[in-house]
Order: sequence, then structure tokens, then C-alpha cells
Amino acid sequence: PGCTASPPRALASSTGMLVLFASAVQGWMVRGPVAAPLVQQQQQQQQLDAARAAAPAMKVSRRASENAGKVEEEKLYSPEEAVALMKELATAKFTETAELHGNLNLDPKYNDQQIRTTVALPHGTGKSVRVAVLAEGAAADEAKAAGADLVGMADLIEEIAAGNLNFEVLLATPPAMPKLAKLGKVLGPKGLMPSPKAGTVTAAPGEAVGEFKAGKIEFRTDKQGIVHVPFGKCDFEAGSLSENLAALTKTIEKNRPSGCKGKLWSTATLSSTMGPPIKLDVAALRTFAGVV
Repeated sequence: PGCTASPPRALASSTGMLVLFASAVQGWMVRGPVAAPLVQQQQQQQQLDAARAAAPAMKVSRRASENAGKVEEEKLYSPEEAVALMKELATAKFTETAELHGNLNLDPKYNDQQIRTTVALPHGTGKSVRVAVLAEGAAADEAKAAGADLVGMADLIEEIAAGNLNFEVLLATPPAMPKLAKLGKVLGPKGLMPSPKAGTVTAAPGEAVGEFKAGKIEFRTDKQGIVHVPFGKCDFEAGSLSENLAALTKTIEKNRPSGCKGKLWSTATLSSTMGPPIKLDVAALRTFAGVV
């Protein structure tokens, strides 16, 4: 009598857990031994946020800053204006690549809203390309005569399976395709798996080798429905770059997927490798390419 019995240890522990659960559900904090882990987590998060805020911002070079200031952010440039400005702003210490970035009105998770094709640039890419060919017999001889860098069948398949991808383009004759099934995990992520749609499965490998060596390139939409395509070097003449850009635009329009509803282009920009983006007038681009 006159004494209050302390609750059993198990009951006290259960009560503490219930209080902690209730505090988490209601969004309020209980101070004391039960809430200590939550307090520690909050303190750690606050320290992390403070460290991030104190981290120095990435420095922008004077060259990049000056170049960005020469582009009017809200202006939509004609193709001719954009090419000339891109060349002017390609001031890196190496020869920069000219690139088109087309944001298309596509959702590539659907098969009828994808683009994967090739374009033969009339003035090439300005880059030497290593071409490998899976072929045997007369087809192999034809590929070698056309200048293929690697030609073979079983031996070349073994090299690829081992991860030796010393080429930028892989061509295959139709008889080689069944043997490529096991290489899907090696070639697929690199975008090197031969495809009839991309023109890399062919019964005339000599002709295909010549085309890819001369500047034919393959491109496809990425997961966001954007195509990123190089169309020459910035030391090309403006006229040559413009003709390459027109050929590329025509190819994209020609391969408009059947599942695309409404307009194909959302936005389009040009840029050099290290240069700022230059927004294109899409209507002017299509007119320039002769597709309107």
C-alpha cells in the first residue's frame, strides 16, 4: 500500500515503440531515449545539407562564358545563321564536332514511336571510321577489297564475345545473323548490333563498307525521344555543313514513325562539342531541307 509498482520492462519497451510509431504517423517529435535515432538522422541530414550548400560552384571558363553571351537565348535561328554562329563559337584547342540535337514528339517505349536509321552525309563526318564485317567466302573478299578494317566469322565472333570491340560499325551478312544471338548483351548496350533497318545487315558488304567509310552514320532516338547526331567538323566550310544538315533533316522526316501524332519536332538545337546550344527555327529548318 502506498507504493506504485513500476511497469514490467517489456511493457515499457512496447509503450516506447508505440509512442515512436505514433510520433512518426502524426509528424511530431518525441524527445527522449525513444526518439534519439530520429534526432541523430535529422542532425546528419542537416550537416549534409550544410556541406552541400558550402561546396564551391562549378567554375565556368571565360571562353565558355563569352561564347554563351553571344547566343540570344530566346531567338530561334535560321539554319544558315545557326551554322555560321556555331562555327564562330567553336574556339576549343581541338577541332570540334558539329552536332544536331532534335527533341522529337515521340515516346520510344512504344515500338511505333522509335527512329533507328542511317544517313549518308554528302560531305562525310570528318572522322575516320573502323568497320568490321562478319562474312565468309566471296562476301568476305568483297568487304576486304572495299577497305573493311576487320573481316571474319567465327574468329571475329570470338573476339567480340571477349569484349574486343575495336570498331565503330559492325556489318553482317544474312548468314551471320543467327550466330550473333549470343552477342546481344555485348553489342546491344553499345548500339552495335547489326540491323536490317539500319542498313548494317547486307548481302553486299563491299558497297556498305564504302558507304560507311564515306560518311554514312547510324543514329537512333534515345529514351527521351531525342536524336543526337554529329554532322561534320566545325572546320568544314559553312556550305558543306549546311548540306549535311539538310540531308540529316530529310532523313529524320523520311523516317517519321507511324505512331507519331501531330508535329514531329518539338525543338532542335545546334552546338559544337564545347559550344553553347543554338536554338533552331524548326519551320525554317524543314523549309531549308526541302521537306515542306
